[in-house]
Amino acid sequence: MNKYVLLLTAAMLFVLIIPGAAQDNPMPAWDDLSEGWNTLFPGGDTSCVYGQEYSFHVRPAESDNLLIFFNGGGACWFGQICDVGSPTFVPAADLPANSPDTGTGIFDLDNPENPFADYTMVFVSYCTGDVHLGNRTVTYEIPASTMADAHDVTVHHNGYVNATAVLNWVYENVEAPETVFVTGSSAGAIASPFYAGLVAEHYPDARVVQLGDGAGGYRVPEATSVINEAWGAMSILPDWEEYASASEATLNFEQYYIATANRFPDMVMSQYNTANDATQYTFLSILGMTDVSLQELIDANIADIREGGEDPDPFSTYLAGGSLHTILRLPQFYEYEVDGVRVRDWVAALAAGESTADVTCTECASDPE
Repeated sequence: MNKYVLLLTAAMLFVLIIPGAAQDNPMPAWDDLSEGWNTLFPGGDTSCVYGQEYSFHVRPAESDNLLIFFNGGGACWFGQICDVGSPTFVPAADLPANSPDTGTGIFDLDNPENPFADYTMVFVSYCTGDVHLGNRTVTYEIPASTMADAHDVTVHHNGYVNATAVLNWVYENVEAPETVFVTGSSAGAIASPFYAGLVAEHYPDARVVQLGDGAGGYRVPEATSVINEAWGAMSILPDWEEYASASEATLNFEQYYIATANRFPDMVMSQYNTANDATQYTFLSILGMTDVSLQELIDANIADIREGGEDPDPFSTYLAGGSLHTILRLPQFYEYEVDGVRVRDWVAALAAGESTADVTCTECASDPE
């Protein structure tokens, strides 16, 4: 679901994937980090989709504010799209799509308008095809085609294991943040409300804010059980009463918002989307939905979140026009504006704990001016 997925198609066909156990070298502690971005290798049970080594990135800062960003990079849940060379997901942590050192969007650390420039930043790489929520190794059977004979592919939907390793490092090294901004783009947006709840539980004295960037339109109830079974998503749920009635058939992406909102009613939660997001349309097509309005799906999902939460007031949304996929990692973060409200200013207000009204495009077919 990340915008870089389609650009990686050709390159991925030539990636040499060498499965193997990750190294168990100890990760550096806070005092051992260097200035700028550090790449950490948690080892242990972490891995990417075909068993490659997993890594994530940390940029330390001196403020009491912490940003935890879950990266995007597509998804897979059946054999043909989980196979080696599939263009639907990023398969390795060391590919360019998993680098935070891009100098654009919220990772433009030299931009004086960056609301997170003084935050400690943790970049959760994504390479498991399960929107950071998987906890299952599965062997998919792939039928013969004109391109290849019938074969199997073993996939490590290891997103939860990887994310847990990252958060454990954070918990050990960032003791008492004042503000924790939990966000993610595309696939990472889907995971962000789930992990925002876990972070809030660990840091009860912190102000936790959540933002999902570019994944609000997935409303496919007939595929919910298939996806949850493929990823083993039921096995990762915390022992909260808010998840007590969840099942493979009912645990859709909105339930992560509802559960976290009901457990932490003071948490500010939010979504950014574009009304004609081309990547969301692509994945809806893979899911069998070809004649749909993304904006209507987004609106219906937002309504479900607000109806399911005890207090809908802290939930804020921004809907821009056009087909651009995600905003946080892009230069348009500072440029897009709807009805006089820039995306940058809306996000900055969320981070600062200021009141934010919903922003909705009126000319939704075109990009914001």
